Amino acid sequence: MSSSPDSTIRADEKSAQQAWFAEWFNHPLYLQVYSHRDNAEASKCIRMIIGRTQSTDRHPSSVSVLDIACGAGRHALELARLGYSVTGNDLSPFLLDTARSEAHRCGIELSLTCCDMRHLKADRHYNLILQLFTSFGYFNTVEEDLCVLENVSSLLAPDGWYILDLINVRHLRRNLVPVSRRTVAGLDVLEERSIEHGRIKKKITIAPTEGEPLRFSESVRLFTPEEIETLLDQAGLAIESVAGDYSGALFDSEASPRMLLFIRKS
Repeated sequence: MSSSPDSTIRADEKSAQQAWFAEWFNHPLYLQVYSHRDNAEASKCIRMIIGRTQSTDRHPSSVSVLDIACGAGRHALELARLGYSVTGNDLSPFLLDTARSEAHRCGIELSLTCCDMRHLKADRHYNLILQLFTSFGYFNTVEEDLCVLENVSSLLAPDGWYILDLINVRHLRRNLVPVSRRTVAGLDVLEERSIEHGRIKKKITIAPTEGEPLRFSESVRLFTPEEIETLLDQAGLAIESVAGDYSGALFDSEASPRMLLFIRKS
């Protein structure tokens, strides 16, 4: 069955453990707050990606897939169910344990690794690399984001595909909801959003039925099409097409909520 994450975290990853994503993604409440991101959405997205990358032209078992920042494994599990050879990588032991438990429950073969995406090693090549659900742009510097793209380039097999899922910044600026409240599993969730210094920032306050409120934050760098194209070019990667949502709709720079990039080595 699936592999276990490393029992120890390397010294060069200790600083990441203090970052917002290391704390928030490793908290059990994370999955409750984002419970609206369900398996049906993941299945729809994966089938669209398979169709657009022509991954159906080969037997699934011969197609190696890396899901970067796989989280609880929604997309990795769907690909594994379809017979693809899948490795999911994440920094959160909690989310990896969740993915592992689901793979075991369903009798699915799924490899899992625990590593900061800045330190992924090119010990093998993948035909398809996914980075979905706004899992790019976490770090403090553009150089660190470029490091991730260079890692992807070194991991990508000849004629392989890299699918990078970003927020469409123009749509976001026009449709940003500064404050929202909702109730999830009896928890009152307050979300406060702002765009500052080229990043979308979110403050999350969760009020449990008992005890003090818990507070988390998110901060993700935003990219225009021109900015991400320049960064990809520096990593030796080129955009072949862009979808505007998880159904594969044509990208509209004003109206599309997502910027789903289909990328190959240049």
